[in-house]
Amino acid sequence: MFQSNMFDSHHHLLDMTHNTPESEMEMIRDDEFESKSGTDIMEAPSGDDQDPNQRPKKKQYHRHTQHQIQEMEAFFKECPHPDDKQRKDLGRRLGLEPLQVKFWFQNKRTQMKAQHERHENSQLRADNEKLRAENIRYKEALSSATCPNCGGPAAIGEMSFDEQHLRIENTRLREEIDRISGIAAKYVGKPLLSYPHLSPHGPSRSLDLGVGNFGLQSGMAMVGDMYGAGDLLRSVSGPTEADKPMIIELAVAAMEELIRMAQAGEPLWIPSADNSTEILSEDEYLRTFPRGIGPKPLGLKSEASRESAVVIMNHINLVEILMDVNQWSTVFAGIVSRAMTLEVLSTGVAGNYNGALQVMTAEFQVPSPLVPTRENYFVRYCKQHADGTWAVVDVSLDNLRPSSISRCRRRPSGCFIQELPNGYSKVIWVEHVEMDDRAVHNIYRLLVNSSLAFGAKRWVAMLDRQCERLASAMANNIPAGDVGVITTSDGRRSMLKLAERMVMSFCTGVGASTAHTWTTLSGSGADDVRVMTRKSMDDPGRPPGIVLSAATSFWIPVPPKRIFDFLRDENSRSEWDILSNGGLVQEMAHIANGRDPGNCVSLLRVNSANSSQSNMLILQESCTDATGSYVIYAPVDIVAMNVVLSGGDPDYVALLPSGFAILPDGPGHHGGGILEVGSGGSLLTVAFQILVDSVPTAKLSLGSVATVNSLIKCTVERIKGAVVCENE
Repeated sequence: MFQSNMFDSHHHLLDMTHNTPESEMEMIRDDEFESKSGTDIMEAPSGDDQDPNQRPKKKQYHRHTQHQIQEMEAFFKECPHPDDKQRKDLGRRLGLEPLQVKFWFQNKRTQMKAQHERHENSQLRADNEKLRAENIRYKEALSSATCPNCGGPAAIGEMSFDEQHLRIENTRLREEIDRISGIAAKYVGKPLLSYPHLSPHGPSRSLDLGVGNFGLQSGMAMVGDMYGAGDLLRSVSGPTEADKPMIIELAVAAMEELIRMAQAGEPLWIPSADNSTEILSEDEYLRTFPRGIGPKPLGLKSEASRESAVVIMNHINLVEILMDVNQWSTVFAGIVSRAMTLEVLSTGVAGNYNGALQVMTAEFQVPSPLVPTRENYFVRYCKQHADGTWAVVDVSLDNLRPSSISRCRRRPSGCFIQELPNGYSKVIWVEHVEMDDRAVHNIYRLLVNSSLAFGAKRWVAMLDRQCERLASAMANNIPAGDVGVITTSDGRRSMLKLAERMVMSFCTGVGASTAHTWTTLSGSGADDVRVMTRKSMDDPGRPPGIVLSAATSFWIPVPPKRIFDFLRDENSRSEWDILSNGGLVQEMAHIANGRDPGNCVSLLRVNSANSSQSNMLILQESCTDATGSYVIYAPVDIVAMNVVLSGGDPDYVALLPSGFAILPDGPGHHGGGILEVGSGGSLLTVAFQILVDSVPTAKLSLGSVATVNSLIKCTVERIKGAVVCENE
């Protein structure tokens, strides 16, 4: 607002400028520009009143009313340069002369210009101070620089090209860390602690990380009383505030390593003799990434693999699957037995996952109780790069839990995604872990050592198959020519959703997860039956009562494809399925969900040979890829399936899945070369789930255990007899 008591005549102001220092003059101008709210009017004295010795009277000061000021302020906002007509109209409306209006607008424009210049000057002064301080800092850094060869003071220009490149790279990484820290502070709700610049002479907590403990708390889906007292996953909670800056720095460095690992060729990745696989050169890796997460701990072996494929899914959906722990666990149910997000440090920006950062735990498995699971505590970081590509990287955080020793830790591993036309994406997957594999059973050792059990090839093969499955679920143009094909979109989606839950339930209950306690019924051989029990209560997706699970794994000298085709074929089911009682099995409906005809969800009807018994429906999903196959099935209620086929909710259909996991026994050797996966023998896991008592509080009888033991062994003998004889 303008004040009315500090507006002197222009002549008086000019007189003051001759005797006022420049700084004081600037203050006077500012005060006047900020205070004027009136207009000077010169009173012309009459001729009679004039005195030649008397100085002329000062201009009479006219005070504007509050209403006049408000009206002119409002008009100024709309039109700061009114013309003659506008000034006359405004003066007539406010009771002012057009000249008064003109002077007021001139003063107002001068005031606004002065304010803008003052703000601009202060900003320039601040920028100048920053540049001066930065210049001083650079001079100090140059004066303390040392020669990398002799250790003495270095002159400007002595720095090698590599060292200059490393310094530039370090600056860029630091900017990336600062950006992620800002995002994390925004979404976490409080700023992250500042962190020192890491140096080789700094404290021990740096990127050269030691081994540690990892894990997760209970509360995941499909897991009840999950852990024993010694379970590592149970002991870990979210990271502390002091850990978060280091986690961010580690994630940024891991992203850089993943991109280089995904794109590099020789000498980092060396092709095998027949160019079928790539082998990571450990010496070259250590030279390329000297820091990483530190040296390999004693007792751990390195396992590195890389695989690429083109999948039928766009990059946005792929990133969402990888960053959503529930979707990730579902799509990779054959590998991920348990997973949990402990804390989200950043949700990303601009409505996507670019910059998303989260601390997670996961347990990775092979579908057999004979292969120990791999438990990891890690950070997952997602970033969109300048060329439009995306990358999602994991790296272990074992250094944050130094109280316990890890049996497995993840060096930077993850997925590099490149968008392709028509909704496709190219995926490059890198898996790089260090693990203790001494507890792996001998019949699975070749499979694990060849990276087919946990390596990149298995991740990519499973992703490719699941992308085809999801595309099938979304398809609307299904031809109605074939008998039994479900053509309604609602019915297809409901049946696929039910089958998905069946597969997840089977996969989480067949491995060696520390969530389970397997009991071996007899002996110590590989094919001995292992059993466990659990109570099912208040779960609409499971029948209530005591559920007895039994599983066994064994080697069989038959190629995996032969076993897979035998087990999924409804015409040969009576040869091994004891529960079908020799009845005729007929396929009532099916959904193809992949290029391979073996990838299919079927609804089977068992026509009992005994006319007094009712017919039974079986839901079955068979799936296969380059690294393994599954045939999973469960008896289902006829009424419930009619609801599902009509598009109803499948979550309330009770399931107890059983089935088979078929893996190759290794890459296979023949004449020194490596044959296609699955050309040799097979590793077959058979798993049953049976409701032994409908009362959850009842005790499990020895007779029930003996029955399921006999059932599973009889099934194994029938399968061996059928497929081995036919193979010979």
